[in-house]
Amino acid sequence: MVMHWLAELDGRRIVVDVPASSANLGAGYDCIALALALTNRIELEVKGWARGEVELVVEGEGKDEIGPDRDNRFSLGIEAVVNEIRGEVPETVGWRIEMHNEIPLARGLGSSAAATVGGLVAGNALLGEPLTTTDLLRLATQIEGHPDNAAAALLGGFVVVTTTADGIEAVRFDAPRDLRAVLFIPELRLSTADMRAALPEKVPLADAAANLGRVALGVAGFATGRYDLLRVLTVDRLHEPYREKHFPQLPRFIAAAREAGRSAPASRARARRSSRSPIRSRESPGSRRPSRPSPRTRICRVGSRSFRRVTRAPRSSAGADHPFGLAR
Repeated sequence: MVMHWLAELDGRRIVVDVPASSANLGAGYDCIALALALTNRIELEVKGWARGEVELVVEGEGKDEIGPDRDNRFSLGIEAVVNEIRGEVPETVGWRIEMHNEIPLARGLGSSAAATVGGLVAGNALLGEPLTTTDLLRLATQIEGHPDNAAAALLGGFVVVTTTADGIEAVRFDAPRDLRAVLFIPELRLSTADMRAALPEKVPLADAAANLGRVALGVAGFATGRYDLLRVLTVDRLHEPYREKHFPQLPRFIAAAREAGRSAPASRARARRSSRSPIRSRESPGSRRPSRPSPRTRICRVGSRSFRRVTRAPRSSAGADHPFGLAR
């Protein structure tokens, strides 16, 4: 009997650490993101003869919410890499996935992008890393629909990213070690679709021009150490004013942060507020039974480098994990 190439990896384990991220940083709608020192650790084991089944164990955030199927973002990431390199995933192959999650779901902290990037990185490591980081970002954007959270999860630090006619371009800066994000994690959940629907198809030229100037100053400030300019980045005229009806507390959070001499952009699809670092992100985690946890606050380090770490344990040497380096 001829064994499929993926079935030959039966028992192979890949472990990935992926950071949270914050995007839509104030005026930087869809183009600026920041990695945060809040991570999900995800372990993948290939089940060569599992008849396509996905066995999922979740600890921490998202427990009892993320479905054990091939439509969760981690599974989609794995299979996107396999499809890119080797064609369709055989029906006989399944996955055992263990998630140890620190990133809250649907709160603007990039949980969807973290799962997608985790799956892509794990799938790439499984196949011997044939794809570059640029390739992984392209695939992540296809799955997520936007590149910013995924770019921060892949590259770490402070990231400026956009889609051009030639592909996706991303540039990262190191974040200063003493920079902290003060996160407000509400019980309110807002879907990316609802947040997108709240935006107009056209905006006044004056609003677009104002945002362009603030984004340019904010990025220049971050690149040159002028962190006082992050305050300028917090003033947005393209998306936050239209989303206030979904999260009416937003203006009070921003005003309070500015009065404290800090910067506080909102996070994209979910209503999470940060002081001192710009934050806003969208998500579609494919959850089943959303819970309503109490509001929380947390002070979090900003990711000065990628928190991503991959280890590989060949099935022939159980317990012999060793670092599996990734091409940047």
